Order: sequence, then structure tokens, then C-alpha cells
Amino acid sequence: MNFKIDTKEKFATITIQENEINANVADEISAICLPYLTQSVKNIILHVESVKNIDEEAGNNLVKLQQTFYENNASFVVCCLQKNVENNLENWELLELMNTTPTESEAWDIIQMEEIERELLDSDDVDFAEE
Repeated sequence: MNFKIDTKEKFATITIQENEINANVADEISAICLPYLTQSVKNIILHVESVKNIDEEAGNNLVKLQQTFYENNASFVVCCLQKNVENNLENWELLELMNTTPTESEAWDIIQMEEIERELLDSDDVDFAEE
């Protein structure tokens, strides 16, 4: 699988440089992404602009991968879906389960907002008890 990784302060962008994501490619994506959960930069943006087709098993695998990230207090955002890929995910009722954005910039924003949300929820300084 051809891909490129660009690591920033709060996230890594993994750009898939393939025309199709099938189950084998989705497994490779998982193998690349999961180690980030043990690193200081845990959040992932999966940039899939060059992907023209995806199969249903691969879509399910990406949903599971995203759930694993959220269960581990990390973000996983898919950006730049081609219309055909988006339509397939919608038909399989997977799109609504995925955190997707039209642009990479919007994916950055989501990760930053989710990081702030996690910091606030983890903070011991906030007391919501009524007096």
C-alpha cells in the first residue's frame, strides 16, 4: 500500500495513495494507525482523496478502527471522501457511524475541538455539583 504520513503536534495525517480500499488495504491501514494509540500523538486524520472505490468489508474495518481510537481517548477523522466512496458508505449505513469531513482543514478543527473536550472532561477543576 502506498501512503504518506505527516505528523503534527496533535495529530498525524495518513494520506492513502491508492485507488481502492479493500479489506487487505484496510488491514494495512489499521496496522499503520493502531501503534499511534501508544504514542504521544494519538490522533489520526485519514486523507483518502485519491481513493475512488471501497468495499463493504473495508468500510466496516474503518468504522471499527475509528471506534478503537475513540475508546482510547483519541480522535480518528476521515477526510476528502470522493462522492462514489461516500455513496457506497452511505448505502451500507456506515457513513453515519464515521467521523468524516470534506477537507483536511476541517478534520484538524474537529481534532482540536475533541482534544479540548477531552481536556475539559478530564479536568478535576470543574465541579458541576449544585450548591
